[in-house]
Amino acid sequence: MKRLTLLLLLLVAGAPALRAQSLASFKERLAQTETTADQIPARVQVLEWGDAGAAVRDASQQAGRIRFRGYRVGIFFDNGEHARSRAVAARAAFEEAFPDVRVYMVYENPYFKVTAGNCVTSEEAIVLLGRVRSRFPGAYLMREEMSVADLVR
Repeated sequence: MKRLTLLLLLLVAGAPALRAQSLASFKERLAQTETTADQIPARVQVLEWGDAGAAVRDASQQAGRIRFRGYRVGIFFDNGEHARSRAVAARAAFEEAFPDVRVYMVYENPYFKVTAGNCVTSEEAIVLLGRVRSRFPGAYLMREEMSVADLVR
């Protein structure tokens, strides 16, 4: 009974926080003016075209869920004593040499892994590998699970 009461109390206390995160609440806060004595009050009118809010919400939820197998170029893979600092250094060197290519640093127990690129086809990955090998001779291709959101960024 105590647990049920505590759970109910937490739900009631958390309800205002959930309301504060709604789209309607955001629109209300956006339309409110903040003025001081020396400022002229401003008026903001927010117009939403059709069902734009729902379309944006649906698209952002779908982009994170759709996953597919793609390719990335691996530039670092180690689990040694200084693996973390070496992975950070490899990531920084890659970002400096190839600022147009997205780079990822991941820790998958017990390895630090640095990969680059969001290649949909193996041909695209091979072209990227050719570019990267000039600076990172030990680079290699790897298949990786990606989301559509990775391609959009």
